[in-house]
Amino acid sequence: MPYPKKLLNSYETLALDLHPHWWYFSEPVAALVGSIAVGVASIVAFDSGTNGRKYLGYVALALIVLSVLWTVGRYLKWMTTNFVITSDRLIFRSGVFAKHGIEIPLERVNNVNFNQSVFERVIGAGDLLIESGGEDGKQRFTDIRHPEKVQNLIHQQMESNEQRKFGGLTNTPSAPDVASQLEKLEGLLQRGSISQEEFDAQKQRLLG
Repeated sequence: MPYPKKLLNSYETLALDLHPHWWYFSEPVAALVGSIAVGVASIVAFDSGTNGRKYLGYVALALIVLSVLWTVGRYLKWMTTNFVITSDRLIFRSGVFAKHGIEIPLERVNNVNFNQSVFERVIGAGDLLIESGGEDGKQRFTDIRHPEKVQNLIHQQMESNEQRKFGGLTNTPSAPDVASQLEKLEGLLQRGSISQEEFDAQKQRLLG
């Protein structure tokens, strides 16, 4: 299920909409395979009509039903979980019936890191750790597909967002805006989006 476009702002464009990686299903699928194995073992290990085969068969059937329900529930949650990057913010939204979500404006993102184990590198999954200037500080998002590519895309959107906002600056910004604009300029300089000369020129223009 894609992220509802009606929840985007009129000026906002969608850059990425991801569901979790298929590794998200590993636990319920492993449980389902294990319960089926128990059922097969009950057939092989015991003679037909014995109490042992009967009781183990009941246990296996119960495990299979629970595993199927777990898998279906995980699939519904997967369908309704979206990690979204727009031209203005990062959005995480999840929940089948009751919804919860996180929104981080791009200008508040301070750092984006990703973590991958050796196995996760093989299957193309990993975690993203996003540090922001909000109250929560750090947010970890798990089971992200190709997190290194997502990290690059976030940086690209951050730079585009900053350049778009700086492009609309007037020559006489209001006093309360000067400090925030200088802070954004320093962020651009640290990330290498602008040179030292461009930074000095913009800073001089802001300070009049």
